[in-house]
Amino acid sequence: MSTEYTIIVERFAERHFIKGFSRKYKGVWDITWKGILEQFRGFDELFRTSIAETIAHDQNIKICKVEFRVHGTQESRHGSGNRCIVAVHGDTKKVCILLVYGKNGFERP
Repeated sequence: MSTEYTIIVERFAERHFIKGFSRKYKGVWDITWKGILEQFRGFDELFRTSIAETIAHDQNIKICKVEFRVHGTQESRHGSGNRCIVAVHGDTKKVCILLVYGKNGFERP
């Protein structure tokens, strides 16, 4: 059984990046976003796959890069180039979403 994490979306990520994905992928972004959030609730499971990679860490916080694909597209997670940068707080069991971006750069509104 895995630990359930609390998900926090930083305002900066919401205003500057997630909004851009929402506009670009209108009808399917809601489904994609719900899937991302659900995966992050059980974040430890992502490390058992090649979806998540730790890029920096200290005693209680890991900064991770996580691949995702937009629902309804034909691209794979890896091939899409879509990523989230998150801070995983091991002691408080929180995942803070810091950035969301695609291979064509940051999706800004």
